[in-house]
Amino acid sequence: MSDTGAADVQTPGPTPLLTPELLAMMARGVSVIVSSCGPDLAPSLMRAVGSQVGPQGEQITVFLNRGQSAQLLRDVARSGRVAVVFSEPHSHRTVQVKSTRARLREVTPDDAPALQRYLQAMQGELGRIGFSPDFAAAMLAHRFEDLSAIAFAPEQAFDQTPGPQAGQPLRVAP
Repeated sequence: MSDTGAADVQTPGPTPLLTPELLAMMARGVSVIVSSCGPDLAPSLMRAVGSQVGPQGEQITVFLNRGQSAQLLRDVARSGRVAVVFSEPHSHRTVQVKSTRARLREVTPDDAPALQRYLQAMQGELGRIGFSPDFAAAMLAHRFEDLSAIAFAPEQAFDQTPGPQAGQPLRVAP
């Protein structure tokens, strides 16, 4: 009972969008493609050079080369809309998350460890399919001072793994 005499009511938290297995794949560091669109619905798209996923998937941050991602960053800043695809190259297991409330933020020195972990993870992941660590390093090359970040809480999640379930909303059992 509260001080007012009313019974305290516990409100359940939001239903998770992603299974622990998918969260682990996303957090480990796999290929990340970020997209949005302009007012005319023309798409903007770019490969992220890093990502960070909150423990329960409640917050996701993707890092982009600002110079290469100018249109995408403008589109997200204008609309708040973002769709991000996380794909495991060796298995093609893929998940897409979307938000309508994404925000741009500056990249700080506190982000450097996440970027380094992501690079190492992608070097390992691409190594599984025959690419050298140098390939991953070149693909994800960036100047720290040229990075921008997009942070968001996912609102929707979809299975995008090639096959009969591709495009289906993900449902996590309670």
